[in-house]
Amino acid sequence: MIWTLKKIWYRIYQNVFKVAMCFMDWSEPELLEGAGSVLRLPEFIKNKGINKVLVVTDKGLMGLHLLDPLFAKLEEVGVDYVVYDGVQPNPTIPNIEDCKDMYIQNGCQGIIAFGGGSSMDCAKAAGARVVKPNQSVRDMRGQLKVHKKLPPFFAVPTTAGTGSETTVAAVVTDPETHEKNAINDTCLRPKYAVLDPELTVGLPPHITSTTGMDAMTHAVEAYIGHSNTKETIREAEIATKLIHENLEKAYNDGKDLEARGNMLKGSYYAGRAFTHAYVGYVHAIAHNLGGLYGTPHGLANAVILPYVLDYYGETAYPQLAKLADIIGITTPSMSVEEKGKAFIAEIRRMNAAMNIPEKFDMIKEEDMPTLVKRALKEGNPLYPVPKIMDAKDCEAVIRSFMA
Repeated sequence: MIWTLKKIWYRIYQNVFKVAMCFMDWSEPELLEGAGSVLRLPEFIKNKGINKVLVVTDKGLMGLHLLDPLFAKLEEVGVDYVVYDGVQPNPTIPNIEDCKDMYIQNGCQGIIAFGGGSSMDCAKAAGARVVKPNQSVRDMRGQLKVHKKLPPFFAVPTTAGTGSETTVAAVVTDPETHEKNAINDTCLRPKYAVLDPELTVGLPPHITSTTGMDAMTHAVEAYIGHSNTKETIREAEIATKLIHENLEKAYNDGKDLEARGNMLKGSYYAGRAFTHAYVGYVHAIAHNLGGLYGTPHGLANAVILPYVLDYYGETAYPQLAKLADIIGITTPSMSVEEKGKAFIAEIRRMNAAMNIPEKFDMIKEEDMPTLVKRALKEGNPLYPVPKIMDAKDCEAVIRSFMA
């Protein structure tokens, strides 16, 4: 009886949020697109009256000299810059504080987030701290707690996965508790983004595959949830088709610019879809694997996705059947259930084709209660999933992908 009442409460909460979302600012980022478009960014920034920027990235990208052409162009047009390259794969609160301090101490007027989701998460949270100096990162966790316009923010993704260039979220790791916490506020959505496929050409195959399946997870979780709109349905369908048609091409031939460009677009549409329609338990569990074990987010999503879809079963088959039709893996004689199961099987096939493991071997038995508790704390009541999990359900799903 108590559990039934809880589930009713969760659905009421989700429906209230769905209505409230209709009254929020959903203006899309202004895009610079196409091969070489990153080199148009400095002049674009200069025309905004900005003379000094903080570039937020990681040491790996700096070591590859991927930013050198951007730096040269910034100097050419007369935009000063300082670089924060301390971003970790799962950005931490100290990362954000260091980044924020560098912005303030150098008198910056805008932020360029250059890299994967970690760089953008760090830059978003640092920007929030710049405009809210008396509010800690921990105080910003949750929904709509920033409420203040960020400094001019320019997102330059180098992976086709997170969709962070169009999302309202920043995910931050607390090193004291090993929790991953999301800050969600519409003011975190970048106003400007660059989709340049040339920046993704050098991605190693395993990064291409896992970030691509991260984008697929965004599209699928948004599509099967209960907070969809006509627009998010369209965006998720476009994203699923683009990712299915191009991810393995990009994995097998990293220099395929057309596939790389289509993956960036697919990731962008998936980001737009889940920003409005939310994600689900795949993310709730994946975030906490990242917090406890440092598991890369895309890899966690890729492995977990088919198991959570199995759990949803018939509550998600109608939507999964539509996606199966869209990607062209069905026949007219198949039932809705058969189509839904075919889509899940296709996710498993894609993972196997790109050498993504079926299970994880690092999950410790003694961590199970913590994993379950934290995943459900994130997922309930916020995520409008097809079927609501309790602790036993969540544990069973986690055990299903334990090696």
